[in-house]
Amino acid sequence: MAEVFLRRLTRWQAETQRESVADLYVAARREGPADDGEGREEFLRRFAEHDIQRPGFEMVIGSDPALAGCCYGYAADRDGEWCRDFRGEVPQELRELGAAGRLFIIAELMVLPAYRRTRVATRLQQTLLIRSTAAMAVALVAPDNAPAGAAFRSWGWQPAGWPQPAGERSDREAWSRSLP
Repeated sequence: MAEVFLRRLTRWQAETQRESVADLYVAARREGPADDGEGREEFLRRFAEHDIQRPGFEMVIGSDPALAGCCYGYAADRDGEWCRDFRGEVPQELRELGAAGRLFIIAELMVLPAYRRTRVATRLQQTLLIRSTAAMAVALVAPDNAPAGAAFRSWGWQPAGWPQPAGERSDREAWSRSLP
């Protein structure tokens, strides 16, 4: 297997890579517990209409030269929209950090099955977060995705609550981690 090189993309570059990222999304979920039923078209809609349009959008890709993995996210909006759909109480620390503009949300972390357990995911999330001025990061993880949960736990993340997006599935758990 060739070495995977990481590259940070601008918003414009991310937009031009959306079809490749959608292909990666489908391929990464085809095998294993991460298959959440969201199809390629739904991913593209969410990526174009919601994720990439957010202030503070950041994206890192890994390639060898073909796309092997991707991680992207954005700064939480200060008005608290990001947490309105949580089931139960959102931890006070997360609410305060969001209102202060000090919370970063990882929207997606995906790696092709052939590159799992090769530190590609570790490097992607580290590279995405290294330039962040946020005090804490939040990511959503499917509770039945044991490998993802184990990876996040090994990176120092901890469970933080259960989101319940309006009109969507509600089976992903929020994990958080303090940033240096």
